[in-house]
Amino acid sequence: MTKTDLTLKIKEKAVALGFISCGISKAGFLEEEAPHLETWLQSGMHGKMTYMENHFDMRLNPALLVDGARSVISVLQNYYPKSAVFENRQYKISKYAYGEDYHQVVKDKLTALLDFIVTLIGPVNARCFTDSAPVLEKAWAKKSGLGWVGKNGNLLTQKVGSFYFIGEIIIDCDLDYDSPVDDHCGTCTSCIDACPTGAIIKPYVVDGSKCISYLTIELKDEFIPQPFKGKMEGWVFGCDICQDVCPWNRFSTPTSEERFTASPLSVSDEQLADLSEEYFKATFKNSPVKRAKYKGLKRNITFIDLTKK
Repeated sequence: MTKTDLTLKIKEKAVALGFISCGISKAGFLEEEAPHLETWLQSGMHGKMTYMENHFDMRLNPALLVDGARSVISVLQNYYPKSAVFENRQYKISKYAYGEDYHQVVKDKLTALLDFIVTLIGPVNARCFTDSAPVLEKAWAKKSGLGWVGKNGNLLTQKVGSFYFIGEIIIDCDLDYDSPVDDHCGTCTSCIDACPTGAIIKPYVVDGSKCISYLTIELKDEFIPQPFKGKMEGWVFGCDICQDVCPWNRFSTPTSEERFTASPLSVSDEQLADLSEEYFKATFKNSPVKRAKYKGLKRNITFIDLTKK
């Protein structure tokens, strides 16, 4: 089998598994991203996400994750819901958390794709990733031609916007490689203008320590810093503001992934206001929301309540 035939079969299988699209790039050191990552970390824009300081070289060189890495297969998984159930609510939860935990959903599909590759060419040295290791996923998706990194730091595409997860397989075989696409943000500043905490400090630079998603998920402190009081706009887990206002997301269509739609998250403002640990464990046991843990979600809800007093 030629590498062109193999490449086409991989992409066809990826779509058959339910991924929006699949792109492939040559594995190698991310020279363009290296100085940007270093500057971002030195500026403290990662806040208290100290894990971002670890494995610096590994984040930039896939060969340190997979011996003999030759290719990076990137995929996109749509999670856009049929309806924004938390819109205009007192407490808001990000759309990506409406369904089953995406880590397992995407990982299962990537594993199926890798198994398919093995049936075609035999044993390979490869690993599957989705927001689960020191991998610069947006950089690889960009190199694979799946989109461009927008002013809000998200990967954007003209056809489907940005409401999707990114996954990748790093593998030790040669494939045909895709080319990056052009940036289509133009003069638009909708995401910058809409961010209530000023996290997008300038086009293409996001201060993670000011991002509502960071404050409600990654920050493990007992309290959210007071400067953000009155600026959270009801978000208690994640934030969709910069995506909701992005013009390219007018092309978003509801996901067909059953594990995101079979048991959509259903919780009222009243249930969140009176949140108990028992209710938290039962309601969010298969949801990404469990990452915040009970104390974290309760802290976020309390912080929103303080703004109304």
